[in-house]
Amino acid sequence: MKRIRTGLLCLALATTAASYAQDAPPQQPAQQQPAQQQPAQQQPAQQQPAQQQPPTGTEPPVQTGQTRMPPPPPKVVDVRMPGETGWWIGVTGWLPVGSTYVNKGKESTFTAPAYLKFPGTSKGQPGGEIGIAVGLHNTLRLSYMFSKAAGTQTLAHDTVAFSQTYNTGDALATSYKMSNYKISYEYLTWPYPVENRHFRLKTLWQVQYITFKSNYDVPIKSSTPDVNGNLTSYAANGSKSFFTPTFGLGIQEYAAKNLRFEVNGSGFGLPHSFHLIDLDASIAYRVGRIELRAGARGLDFRTSAKSDYYNYGRLGGAFVGIRWYSE
Repeated sequence: MKRIRTGLLCLALATTAASYAQDAPPQQPAQQQPAQQQPAQQQPAQQQPAQQQPPTGTEPPVQTGQTRMPPPPPKVVDVRMPGETGWWIGVTGWLPVGSTYVNKGKESTFTAPAYLKFPGTSKGQPGGEIGIAVGLHNTLRLSYMFSKAAGTQTLAHDTVAFSQTYNTGDALATSYKMSNYKISYEYLTWPYPVENRHFRLKTLWQVQYITFKSNYDVPIKSSTPDVNGNLTSYAANGSKSFFTPTFGLGIQEYAAKNLRFEVNGSGFGLPHSFHLIDLDASIAYRVGRIELRAGARGLDFRTSAKSDYYNYGRLGGAFVGIRWYSE
């Protein structure tokens, strides 16, 4: 009986093990798993040919969809008025009035008076000028003008003029010529950029040369022989001059395309030495290449007082002029 039970138990266990073996899935060999997963790992290698690198020595294409270039700056309109291009040449006529003087300076070695006021009135004097446009609205100008006069006066006291002594009561004849040479660089200071504005403010950078030549004589004495029949000359002459820089401002207003107003003022000086003040104002009207000008000019000057003699004066008057422009 006991053997029968043992046999039945062994049969039941065998039946159960066979049933479990039939229901379990079959197991694959371990070496076949890498072969089945390898295609999935090679997918990135198959996508690399799509990302082509640019050849050596060439730049990558610009991706306009990602980079935006800034807009170009607005173009500035620069309007040049007549006379601000090319070059021009002109002549002027000046009618100066005023007074000029001579006196002894600090280096004089005599005690007699030497102060004289030149008599006479200057007549109209010609002058000239040349201008060149330099850069944007800048100008380089060269000009020349002069004033001269002659007259006679009776001396109220003994006077010494350039080492020549004249006595009280002498009819002294004098003459002079004052010349002014000027180089002026007129630099546009405001507005900038000019665009289409009609107003100009310029700084003036100049070099000027002043020369004053004077002559003295007593014609009656010079033409009258002495007791021995000899003639004695009482003529004398002097010349004083100086170079100086001058600085100033100039204003121009174009009321119309062919109508212009202009005012300039400059000067420079050293205390107890020399000085120069130069002023002018004008109105100009242009027809074609010809421009007509009219205005007034003033000049206040003094040569160096540290020499034996010096000249000084203040002259001013109206002027007219005409210019021809190359453009």
